[in-house]
Amino acid sequence: MKDKLLEWLNLALMANLFLVLFSFFWLAIAALGRALGIPLGLDLWYKLWEPVFTPAIGILMAGAILSGIIGWINKQLASAKTNI
Repeated sequence: MKDKLLEWLNLALMANLFLVLFSFFWLAIAALGRALGIPLGLDLWYKLWEPVFTPAIGILMAGAILSGIIGWINKQLASAKTNI
């Protein structure tokens, strides 16, 4: 059960990572477009920043920390079992 939960957590974090990367590339391209005078959706990106991209970045960071803590705990438990 724990392994299945971690598998789903990692899958959700991977999808979230792609959302964050997509938003970064969209920002870079839209900013370049703004500098060249081509409308590429920078205003829409600004509107989506607070309700979509900010929570996605927070979830990604929290998930990375949680995944690291779970991995550390599993390592500690595995080493405790071998010492017994």
